[in-house]
Amino acid sequence: MTTAVPVRTAGPDTPRARAGARAWTRWWPAAALAVLVAVPYSAMPLPGLLDGPVGSAGSLQLLALCLVFGALATGYDLLLGRTGLLSFGHALYFAAGSYATEILMAGAGLPFVPAVLLGLLSGTVLAALLGSVSLRVSGIAFSMVTLAFAQAGSLLVERDPGGVTGGEEGRAVPADKLPSFLAGIDNTANLYWIALAYLVLTVAVVQWAVRSPTGRVWEGIRENERRVEVLGLRPYGFKLVAFVLAGALAAGGGVVHLLLTGGATPRTTTSDFTLSLLVMVVLGGSGSRWGPLIGGVAYTWADQRLGDLAGSDTVTGLPQVLRVPLSQPLFLLGTLFVVAVYVLPGGVARLPERLRAARGGRAP
Repeated sequence: MTTAVPVRTAGPDTPRARAGARAWTRWWPAAALAVLVAVPYSAMPLPGLLDGPVGSAGSLQLLALCLVFGALATGYDLLLGRTGLLSFGHALYFAAGSYATEILMAGAGLPFVPAVLLGLLSGTVLAALLGSVSLRVSGIAFSMVTLAFAQAGSLLVERDPGGVTGGEEGRAVPADKLPSFLAGIDNTANLYWIALAYLVLTVAVVQWAVRSPTGRVWEGIRENERRVEVLGLRPYGFKLVAFVLAGALAAGGGVVHLLLTGGATPRTTTSDFTLSLLVMVVLGGSGSRWGPLIGGVAYTWADQRLGDLAGSDTVTGLPQVLRVPLSQPLFLLGTLFVVAVYVLPGGVARLPERLRAARGGRAP
């Protein structure tokens, strides 16, 4: 008599399935990066998502902005999700990189590369100076100090002292100061690749920092700062490192944004701009590896596309009770955010975990 041995298939909980999931988790970022690199060569249309083919100049411009703000949100999460610091002045360092680079090129007449390097240095030094003051307090007091600095910077830009900042009009980048491969609509693909390189650099720096010994201290500060002090460590120095690193990454984003949009605008100096970053991080999932990136991309895409929807003939033809609210992009964006936060607590990055928990019949 023989005994039948049951064959164990590769279900969701078998070792083979788990090994396959780990392999996919390890390699999908490289596959996604390869796809993003090849985007400018594609002529595939994406109706509803983009106005034209993927590789067209307008689509590449939108995709590049999504990448920039995805990276910017990832850098901002070093403060919010990794260290537990709620800053309302992060936009100031983004604007510093943008304005300083433009002023050095157009006003001081510096070549492109030195102007970019000095622009990055300007944003980093400003973050170090203001961070050293702001971090003398903690909690809501820290948030209010960063908000005060942001408001002062925004007011300074709008007042346009000495005609340096351009006031409400901002400052346009002189085309003759840019390298030939970055000037003109024909070179939009090059700007897209620069935005992608900025994203890759930001993600790499953030992941390296988070996994370093300093990153472990950041995690301890976020959970219980007093316990870190009991261990003999000074939280102030570690928080300042996070603040300066996030500011330097933001300044780099300001330089890339300057190239993409062709100028520095006062909107990037306001605290509302930082609030948009906060929404991006919360939408994607604060403290997660890919959440802020996903939130930044999704928010930027929605911000651009919902503006087009609000002015479309479809909305114009609706009854007034529907036309008035739907013609306001901020109303649409706010409603979408509230629904997303309610349906996906913890952000989009927590969705796979919640689905696995629901499939296993347990609470997430």
